[in-house]
Amino acid sequence: MKSFSSLLGTRKQNKVARLAASIVATLAIAGSVHSANATFVKTTTAKEITSATVQLNQTTPNIAQLQTSRTQYQAAGINPVVVVPILLVGGLVIFVPLFFGGLVVIGEREVGVVVRKFTLSGRGLPAGSLIALNGEAGLQADTLAPGWHWGYWPWQYSVKKESVIVVPQGEIALIVAADGQPNPPERILGKIVGCDNFQDARKFLIEGGEKGRQMGFLTAGTYRINTALFKVIMASNASAHGMAPEQLRVYSLASDKVGIVTTLDGLPISAGELAGPIIEGHDNFQNGQKFINGGGRRGLQEQILLSGSWNLNPWFVQVEQVPMTEIPIGYVGVVISFVGKAHQDVSGAAFTHGNLVNPGHKGVWVEPLYPGKHPINSRIMKMELVPTTNIVLNWSDRTERHSYDAQLASLTVRSRDGFAFDLEVAQIIHVGALDAPKVISRVGAMQNLVDHVLEPTIGNYFRNSAQDYTVLDFLTARSERQAEAAEYIKTALRAYDVQAIDTLIGDIQPPASLMQTQTDRKIAEEERKTYEVQQMAQTQRQQLVRETALADIQQEMVKSEQSVHIADLKAQAQIKQATGEAEGTKLRSIAEAEGIRATGNAKAETYRAGVEALGSQGYTAMQLMQIIGDRNVRLIPDVLVGSNGSNNGLVDGLLSMILWNQTGKGELAPTPLHPQPVTKAQPTPENGYPPIVVNFPGDK
Repeated sequence: MKSFSSLLGTRKQNKVARLAASIVATLAIAGSVHSANATFVKTTTAKEITSATVQLNQTTPNIAQLQTSRTQYQAAGINPVVVVPILLVGGLVIFVPLFFGGLVVIGEREVGVVVRKFTLSGRGLPAGSLIALNGEAGLQADTLAPGWHWGYWPWQYSVKKESVIVVPQGEIALIVAADGQPNPPERILGKIVGCDNFQDARKFLIEGGEKGRQMGFLTAGTYRINTALFKVIMASNASAHGMAPEQLRVYSLASDKVGIVTTLDGLPISAGELAGPIIEGHDNFQNGQKFINGGGRRGLQEQILLSGSWNLNPWFVQVEQVPMTEIPIGYVGVVISFVGKAHQDVSGAAFTHGNLVNPGHKGVWVEPLYPGKHPINSRIMKMELVPTTNIVLNWSDRTERHSYDAQLASLTVRSRDGFAFDLEVAQIIHVGALDAPKVISRVGAMQNLVDHVLEPTIGNYFRNSAQDYTVLDFLTARSERQAEAAEYIKTALRAYDVQAIDTLIGDIQPPASLMQTQTDRKIAEEERKTYEVQQMAQTQRQQLVRETALADIQQEMVKSEQSVHIADLKAQAQIKQATGEAEGTKLRSIAEAEGIRATGNAKAETYRAGVEALGSQGYTAMQLMQIIGDRNVRLIPDVLVGSNGSNNGLVDGLLSMILWNQTGKGELAPTPLHPQPVTKAQPTPENGYPPIVVNFPGDK
């Protein structure tokens, strides 16, 4: 039991001894490092204060740990009198080699900046130098990489541990060199030398690196930079150096934009030039040194940047984003370049009114740009849009959307009869795509074409031609005047490489008095036409009524027509019948006439013989008697009324007549000599007696 307790005590003592040794070693290293840092001669920065605070915070837990351990040891029954001598001896054994050996430990994400306090020879830095290259006292060009470094005794060297420089993705870091060769007067930025992205300060100085702002810069990555020589400006500390964080980010150019570049370093632009020429090999201004070596000029550049992300040094390049030049449908773009190769006319001998050049030369390009978006440097080139569709220009109060005719007004012309009147004209023109450069080379712009060519040409033509006609000629023969104008203007505009599609005469505004006369005449004519139309309408209405009535009596008309036809046929039949009867009658009459003539001749012979035989008086008496006998002529009345002086004579006569009539005595029977009956004559109102009727037979 006792041996177990002694064994346990021995183990506790060994554990305490090892713990004490580790603590002493830690304190010794910390003291050495602290001593080295304490002798560093430099102005304290906010970053150093932060670093010291971190170290203090790191040291504080060690002290608390020692106090905790001491309490634990006392609680475990360990005697501090035994531990203290061990710690002192261990500390001396460890601290003395470290201190006098000059050990400096650099972390893996640190860089050691060395300051040499003195040299045994007393040699100092050359005049104007800040960084020592040959072991002179002062800031050293060489830095300490991660690891253990011996020989940097604290009484001779001071080592400042700086964190590595980390440039985030999408950013760049600018460099300002505190030492190096002076910049030439014609340069603003220090030239780029091979120094491993400023990580080799010695090489930078030996290769002739220049002090001040550097042309080179750091892209995204991690770098071990000697901060005594190089000041690094990033987006995180840009405000402290008078810059905006956006300037230190990778430059992005939108897809529909064009970057117009202005460089801040290089040779001056040549006299008479507007922009610097295109330099090859500088990778879109990302390698400024190649731009300078190639003879690049400072100022506005002919070359542009297209869409993408670019690592650009804001001390060297400034970029202005402008929209791409858009040529809409129905237009072409004629490029007028103010920079480029020397002027060389390619328009040919036939075109004597301007000069055309190939693309890339100064002047008007012979090839137009067609509809679409084009990356044009609008600072050194001018794009003149030319419509390739038909353009309507109005000499009136109306203005088209293109506004080329905004300043045009109706033409005031004077006719042959001395009247001044206003004339509205519309001209339709067309400029071909291949003719557009010629038009622009001749007149400079489409508005100039309208103002300096079309307006005087068309205006003067109508003013001159109006003097050959009266106002009424324009009113009554407008189409002829329009055709004449179209032909003349088409020929005139062809000389300017412009096609005249048509010329249209619009409203004609003659004098009011003349127009009133024409109006009155027209009204009268229209009234006459109205009356004629009304008359025609009435005639047609009458015709309609007639036709309606005819339609209503059509059936009767048909019947009447048929009746007429039938009557016509009957008449013809009767005519034929009458003709036949007439012929028959004619024949009978001829026969009868012959018979009568023969009878008459016979009677005449008889009468002549009788007269010769009896004498004319005797024969006449005989004939009378024969006639009286043949006719039954009564010489004595059947009832004889007489009067003997009494008043009954008339009554007796009447009674006798009545009785005679009732007995049938009043009608004579026919006789062979008189075949027809003899009717008793009725008494007449004159005398009350019936007449004596004597019928003489006709001659047969």
